[in-house]
Amino acid sequence: MKTKLAVSAAALAFAAGGAFAQDLKFPVGEGGFNWDSYKAFDEAYNLDGQTLTIFGPWRGEDQVLVESMLAYYIAATGVTVKYSSSENYEQQIVIDTEAGSPPDIAILPQPGLIADLVKKGFVSPLGQETQDWLAANYAAGESWVGLGSYAGPDGAKALYAFPYKIDVKSLVWYVPENFEDAGYEVPQTMEELKALTEKIVADGGTPWCIGLGSGGATGWPATDWVEDMMLRTQAPDVYDKWVSNELPFNSPEVVGAIDEFGWFAKNDAFVAGGASAVASTDFRDSPKGLFTSPPQCYLHHQASFVPSFFPEGTKVGTDADFFYMPAYESKDLGKPVLGAGTLAFITKDTPASRAFIEFLKTPIAHEVWMAQKSFLTPMKTVNADLYGDPTMKKMGEILLNATTFRFDASDLMPGVVGAGTFWTGMVDFVGGKSAQEVADAIQASWPK
Repeated sequence: MKTKLAVSAAALAFAAGGAFAQDLKFPVGEGGFNWDSYKAFDEAYNLDGQTLTIFGPWRGEDQVLVESMLAYYIAATGVTVKYSSSENYEQQIVIDTEAGSPPDIAILPQPGLIADLVKKGFVSPLGQETQDWLAANYAAGESWVGLGSYAGPDGAKALYAFPYKIDVKSLVWYVPENFEDAGYEVPQTMEELKALTEKIVADGGTPWCIGLGSGGATGWPATDWVEDMMLRTQAPDVYDKWVSNELPFNSPEVVGAIDEFGWFAKNDAFVAGGASAVASTDFRDSPKGLFTSPPQCYLHHQASFVPSFFPEGTKVGTDADFFYMPAYESKDLGKPVLGAGTLAFITKDTPASRAFIEFLKTPIAHEVWMAQKSFLTPMKTVNADLYGDPTMKKMGEILLNATTFRFDASDLMPGVVGAGTFWTGMVDFVGGKSAQEVADAIQASWPK
C-alpha cells in the first residue's frame, strides 16, 4: 500500500512551462470526501517515472483549480503531469494532432471538433467498460454515453470522450424579494410558468427581460431558448436528428419550438421594452431589469454564468436566485437539461493516459474541484454537500435530477449555421418574420 497521508510538495511536481510544486488542497483522510475511492486508485497504480501531457481549455484561475485536482492523480500514480493551454486551443489541438505531436490527453468543450479528430483516427476509443461505467454512474447516463460517442475511421460508433466538468443552461433567474412582495410561487411545470407570465401582466407588471444583443454574435441567447423548447416539446432523439439535420431545420417540430420561444419574446406585454427591444438589448444588460425598483421584469432565462452581469454585490441565493426551466407536465418528457461542458479524450495511448481516464471515474477527481468553485458534475456517487457554495450545489441537483442531458445544439451544428444563420434567424424572428420563414432560410444555409 502506497497511500500518502501527507505528500511532500516536491513529490507533486508539475511541469507547465516551468516546473513547480503543489501540496494537496485537502489532506487525504479528512473531511467528507470519498477517500476510499482515492485509496483504491492509489493502490491500483504505480507509474513512477512516467509523464502525462494534458492540453485543455483552462487558464488563469481555472488552471489553478484543475491543477489542484491533478495533484491527487500525481500523488497516487507517481506520474509527472505537464498541463498546458492556449488562447486558441481549438486550432492548436488540430495543428498538434495533424503534425503527429499530440498531447497524451486533450480536454475540449467542442464535441463537434472531437468528432472530427475521431473520424481522422487521432483519438483512442475508451472501451465498453468505460461506456458501461458512464451509463451506470452518471445521472441520465445514456445521455452522457451519447455525448462522448462518435463514428471512428471505420464508421463504427464507440465511446471516445469522457464528460467532465459540466455547465447548466436550463435556468430561469428571479429576485426572491420581488416574488415574495407579489405573492408569486416558483413554477414547477411549463404550464405554470406560462400561467405565471400571464398573471404578472394581469397584475400590471412585465414578466420577462430578454436581450439578444452580443455584437457580432447577436442572436445567440435565443438559440438557448429554442434548444430548451425543443427538449420540452420533442423526444431526445428528435433533438439529436435536428442537430445532425436528419430532421431538417424547417420541420414542423423545429418551427414549433421557435414559436414556443416566440410566445414569450414576441408579445409586447411579456417583455421589458416590448418585443421590438429584444434584438437590440444587450444580453449583458438584459438581467438588470430584475433589480430595479419597481422591477422592470420578474424573470430572465440564461445559463449559469449570468450573475457576472448582475449589479455589483448581488448575492445569489438571497438577492437573486434561479429555478430549473420546467418541462411540460402534459408532454411527459421527464426533466431534460440543456447545457455544455468539457470532454477528456486520449490522443496518445499510454498507461498514464488510461490511468487518467480511470482517475476521472473516482469521486475524488470531482469532489476536489467541486469543493472549491465553478464545477458541476452529474456523477451520482459524489458527496453533494461538498459543493463550495449553495448555488453550485443547487445546479448540481438539477443535473442529478435530469432524465435527459443534451449539449447546446448550436455548438454541435456546422459553424455557418450554429454560429451564423441560427443567430441571425432569431433576430429576424423577433423582428417580425414567421418561424417558418426563418426556419426555411436556416435550412437553406445548411452545408450540402
